[in-house]
Amino acid sequence: MLDLVVPAWAWALLAGVMLFLISIDLFAHRGDHLDSRRRALVWSIAWIAAAVLFGVFVAAYFGAEVAEQYFAAYLLEKSLSVDNLFLFLVVFTALGIPPAEQRRVLTWGIVGALVTRGVFIALGAAVLHRWHEVTYVFGAILVVTALKMLRETNETSQRLLPWLERHLPWTSEREGHRFIVRRAGRWVATPLLVALLAIELTDVVFALDSIPAAFAVSEEPFVIYSSNVFAVLGLRALYIVLVGAIADLRYLRYGLSAVIAFAGAKMLAAPWVVISPIVSVGVIALVIGTAVVTSLVARRRERRQALVLGGAAPTEVR
Repeated sequence: MLDLVVPAWAWALLAGVMLFLISIDLFAHRGDHLDSRRRALVWSIAWIAAAVLFGVFVAAYFGAEVAEQYFAAYLLEKSLSVDNLFLFLVVFTALGIPPAEQRRVLTWGIVGALVTRGVFIALGAAVLHRWHEVTYVFGAILVVTALKMLRETNETSQRLLPWLERHLPWTSEREGHRFIVRRAGRWVATPLLVALLAIELTDVVFALDSIPAAFAVSEEPFVIYSSNVFAVLGLRALYIVLVGAIADLRYLRYGLSAVIAFAGAKMLAAPWVVISPIVSVGVIALVIGTAVVTSLVARRRERRQALVLGGAAPTEVR
């Protein structure tokens, strides 16, 4: 890994870009207007373009190798963040959150994720700087996590949401855009706050997996946090684009599991095998792309079979 010296102005630039992009997003989505899937797709492309432009800055100032680390970390975090979309769908469906309010919950959830991930990255970097052997602990955790992902589906959200409903004073009635309301002389949470807390807490759990995976690509906090920023900022638009197709991505979990296993194996084998960031980019893109394409092909095949069976059924009646 490179011994990267990041000047204070680079961090200030990242903070400024982040605040600027968030401000534009909030201004463009003010009011109760809902994005169409086409508009959300345009926004998703814009977020990706912003990430690429920042990567160009990283390449110009810090060099090609650091830029490769940035793009590998971005692609890794973007891929793993798709798993959050399943959580969003489960939480919003369970609590009956309408699309207009889903946008507000996701906005605050993204802001919270940027803060918590920054804290985790700073702690992780400090621990690795003091005890580099922790790298092997991170690697082992990632391998175990990858194996668990093969047999678990949304277990975190399935456990967390009922726990919040049992321990948090809340009302099932929504009242406009409010996150808390006063009932019987005390303040209680609305479904919007329950959904927000579920998303925030589950993102913390996901970050415990994704942040160590990012450290498999780079040990530089600036590289990891900037890649996380651009991966997380586009989640809301990506959710709108994929909300109707999330259930069709049946093999995505296997792809994510393979990516996490790759990151863990890379950390464990670091003393003997050196894998360049550009190779990591290729592996992540190939694995996730294969999982998505395989899922869509399988779903299309099933629909064709259903149409054939549906058309043949009437002729079988005597």
